[in-house]
Amino acid sequence: MTRSKHHPRRDAREGAMQALFASQFSDESSPEILARFLDSFPNRRKSRSFIKELYQCVIEHSDWADGLIKSHLQNWEFDRVAQVDQVLLRMGVCEIFFMDDIPPKVTISEMVEIAKIYSTEESSGFINGILDSVFKDYQQKVN
Repeated sequence: MTRSKHHPRRDAREGAMQALFASQFSDESSPEILARFLDSFPNRRKSRSFIKELYQCVIEHSDWADGLIKSHLQNWEFDRVAQVDQVLLRMGVCEIFFMDDIPPKVTISEMVEIAKIYSTEESSGFINGILDSVFKDYQQKVN
């Protein structure tokens, strides 16, 4: 499967996910990690601004997003959620709440599709359920 078949934002989301995942295991500052990531993948120049926007949004709102995600987990501890899934859930929550130009259904679909590539078999359904629940709550708050 070639990357060119994906929408450019899919590539950007995958890039942001990879940089956010790396940031969980690094002592470097968030801006340093992002800069190193972008320098390491010059083929992502087209999606650079969206990668930066999403990465910074998640870094800035990660504690808040974690609290929101935890409130939607049923009979599950957040620490037991796979690291990749945690990152994808944070990304989804941040897109839903802070990126008005992206329809939430698109966000949810994209996080599910990325989970199918980078995480476990069960992850896509898990992420879909959590983000759908978050989105329903979001709709109630804005209406």
